[in-house]
Order: sequence, then structure tokens, then C-alpha cells
Amino acid sequence: MENRPDLFIDNSLVIVSSKKGERLNGLVVHAVFEVSIGVPAVVIAVNQNNLTYDYIRESGAFTVSVLEKDTPLPLIGLFGFKSGREVDKFKNVDYATGKSGLPYLLTNCLGYLECRVVQTFNLAALTLFAGKVTGSAILKEGAPLSTHHYRKVMKGKFPKTSSLYGQGGLYFG
Repeated sequence: MENRPDLFIDNSLVIVSSKKGERLNGLVVHAVFEVSIGVPAVVIAVNQNNLTYDYIRESGAFTVSVLEKDTPLPLIGLFGFKSGREVDKFKNVDYATGKSGLPYLLTNCLGYLECRVVQTFNLAALTLFAGKVTGSAILKEGAPLSTHHYRKVMKGKFPKTSSLYGQGGLYFG
């Protein structure tokens, strides 16, 4: 397959969060999409080596914080390149919790979804979590942060645990 830097399937970068006991954790995810026929639902892809994966598996729930286009790189770096095994990612971040008790960001966040896992699918090192939306809110107006903007304009990189790491696979951008 030829690597085509001009061909791109664009997605939004979001922060997916969950909790285990009283511990909160989250990570940057680019693979989130809305799937809905009658019941609001989303599907996210999470690497099985990430701590948030363990939290989602145990709690059976997650939140999606939709990042705004001008989200600063340090915030993306905190949730995208730091491990929750070593850093409390929510320690110095403005967040609130939804009715499920799961966190969502307040800063640089356009809105959030709370989801209960209804199905999982394993694909190599990734798990797709299908979640029924149980709560949501728009926090402010604006454009969401896209993978294209992050990579091409902000010159952002992706960690090795991201499905967008490197140039292989289906990613052409």
C-alpha cells in the first residue's frame, strides 16, 4: 500500500476517561464515532496496554471529553504521552464528574458524553468499546480538535500505544 500523505480520514481527538475505585484516569483517543439508530451510542478504540483500558473494563463505563481546536499541546501531552501508572492526570486539571461519577474536562472542552459499555470487540492490541450514551452536555461552542489539525498544523505526534503511531496501517495522513 502506498503511503499517501494527502489522503486522510479525519477524526476528532478526544479524552476518554474512567475510574477504578476512587482513582481517575484518561487518555487521548482519536478513534471515536457516533453510531445510533434509535439509541444514542458511540464506539471508541483503546489500546489494551493503557491503564484507562483496565479502568473501562472494570467500571463498564467511560466519558468522552470533546477537545476544542485550540487545545494546548501540554494538555494533550499529559493525557496522550504520560502514563496514569506514574502520574495523576487529573491532579492539576479542571474537571467535573457526571452522574456516573466519571470525570470530564472543563478546560478546553466543548462538551462531553457519559457512556455505559454495552459491547466490546477485540482487534489485535485494541478493544472497541460500544457505549450507550447515558448523559451529555454542550459546554461551549467551537470547533473540535481534529487529527489533521493536530498533526499538520500543531505538528503533534502520536505515542506508540496509538493506532496512529508511525506511517503503517490504514493511516495515510
